[in-house]
Amino acid sequence: MEIVLKVKSENYQKVREILLKDDIISRASIIFKDGNQFGFENFYLIYISGTDEQIKKAIDVTKDLAEKLEEEKEKDVIKKLKEESEKAIEGFGSILG
Repeated sequence: MEIVLKVKSENYQKVREILLKDDIISRASIIFKDGNQFGFENFYLIYISGTDEQIKKAIDVTKDLAEKLEEEKEKDVIKKLKEESEKAIEGFGSILG
């Protein structure tokens, strides 16, 4: 399961700390990105890929500080993040030759 949370800049550090200190959530794959590169000024985006339990808990513990992106925008962000990741892997592969 995958989600993208949108967090106001002033809440970013607190949300990051909450997610990374939780035993269950911290085992998920979590990527923190500045929202400006995706057209969300003054926001950070947090991509979480994990089990249903990890995702549900992440939403629950951040419900007062973050919100889930709308489905269409979420799909776009996830697609861009995966493309970014693939390019990085390709670049790393060319270094190792």
